[in-house]
Amino acid sequence: MAIDLSYSAEVRALTERTRDFIHDSVLPIEDAHNGDITAAGGDDVRVKLQQAARDAAVFAPHAPVEYGGHGLGMSDRAPIFEAAGYSLFGPTALNIAAPDEGNMHLLAEIANPAQKQQYLEPLARGEIRSAFAMTEPAPGAGSDPSALSTRAVRCDGGWRIDGHKWFITGADGAGLFIIMARTSGEPGQRGGATMFLAPGDTPGIRLQRHIDTLDRSMIGGHCELLFDDVFVPDSAVLGAVDRGFEHAQVRLGPARMTHVMRWLGAARRGHDVAVAHVAGRQGFGSRLGDLGMVQKMIADNEIDIAATRALLLRACWELDNGDLAANSTSIAKTFAAEAICRIVDRSVQMCGGLGVSEDLPLARLLREVRPFRIYDGPSEVHRWAIAKRAIGAAKRAQPSGE
Repeated sequence: MAIDLSYSAEVRALTERTRDFIHDSVLPIEDAHNGDITAAGGDDVRVKLQQAARDAAVFAPHAPVEYGGHGLGMSDRAPIFEAAGYSLFGPTALNIAAPDEGNMHLLAEIANPAQKQQYLEPLARGEIRSAFAMTEPAPGAGSDPSALSTRAVRCDGGWRIDGHKWFITGADGAGLFIIMARTSGEPGQRGGATMFLAPGDTPGIRLQRHIDTLDRSMIGGHCELLFDDVFVPDSAVLGAVDRGFEHAQVRLGPARMTHVMRWLGAARRGHDVAVAHVAGRQGFGSRLGDLGMVQKMIADNEIDIAATRALLLRACWELDNGDLAANSTSIAKTFAAEAICRIVDRSVQMCGGLGVSEDLPLARLLREVRPFRIYDGPSEVHRWAIAKRAIGAAKRAQPSGE
């Protein structure tokens, strides 16, 4: 069977337009504000950049065509998302940033027609932002979602939600919350979760604080929230009651891979900056790029970039073919998160003192990519899941009685 790794003319053209748009319209704004989206203007700059992306015909490559997007599948998104990720503000400009991009995917797959009209359409068009409210302070849900403790209780005409969430990306200014709450069972038990849709101005949703983190490029921050007697109607249930964890699997694999695409773009920028620096910088009687130790770092970066792309494309192929791709996305996410950190760290090292200064973008890139080893599941949790699947398969393959 032939393996075709080429892209259509449409995807190649969209990728090229995205590269040009990022270079001409987005990187100057990122550089002027050192990668801090709040300092750049928050939602005001988002609106400006997204209009520019529409004008350049690169807006929302992933969104359904009927909502103004290009409707691309996972594999075709990869080069475009990577090109957008070359700037830390690029994903926001194209409306492919987390958590909105993953929430659009979830709504497109799970929401009913009325919910799509109310929430997916304005989200895809960039008229609102969203947040996915899952993570809780200990002993609540974190890497172990079964610890979910936020509770939703039936009442007349709907549900009452009470709980405590934190590290909720994009919560400040979100026009939509997707809230994961327990509707049956007890914390620690599998199942029993339901997803609810709530407008951002729903009474009882209280933003307690912004949690200060390393990264600065995600609009709306990472926030701590209280849900205090929040009423949502029956029509707010996303999918089916008690099937929230199952429905969330639709979002998890693709969201992990789009994270990889975006951060790979950032790592590639770091690598490009470092290679350009060592190609011109004189030291020890030659250009730094002619020294063996520097060449090794360059080669290792090239290897990590190529290997990340290969694992990413394999996982995307599985997703496009209707597979949940749980193992492939875990493998790709774990390798990529660590490889991307290595790429940027080596790039800093090649540039010496400039690498840790604000004269180059490398220090801010290192700040931004480091949390990816935690976001969307820490590397250790993915390794545990990968090993568990491998051991389980080996046990099933053994003859009975062994």
